[in-house]
Amino acid sequence: MPRKGHVKPRESQVDAVYSNPAIAKFINCLMKKIKKSVAEKIMYGAMDIAAKRLNIESAEVFEKAMTGVQPLVEVRPRRVGGATYQVPVEVTPERGQLLSIRWVISYARSKKGMPMSERLMRELMDAYKNEGSSIKKREDTHKMAEA
Repeated sequence: MPRKGHVKPRESQVDAVYSNPAIAKFINCLMKKIKKSVAEKIMYGAMDIAAKRLNIESAEVFEKAMTGVQPLVEVRPRRVGGATYQVPVEVTPERGQLLSIRWVISYARSKKGMPMSERLMRELMDAYKNEGSSIKKREDTHKMAEA
């Protein structure tokens, strides 16, 4: 962050198929070693398979899954005197989107034994149905904030 002036946020890119900036951000986070075409194939393949199995549109699967995973509060450490306390803080929409993308990708990568598009599809379908690892992570975050 600069000491003087204000930093303008960058204009968000949109993806080629759905013209959605959230999907473009997801693809960029999914990408490894500058292989964007591979990441796009994985993402679009996972969304298409999930949409066929759930009988709805692909973009709707993604949107509902991401809003379902997005946390509302998280805990941040605050130092008061000599002690460090975990203080609940509301999550901004940008941070919530980033956390949900990070959680879905990490849990999809942790599953082994099948192609990445299928792992991602299963994680998106679980998030769409409000079950699965990424939803459990959000619930654990909320429980920590309540405590």
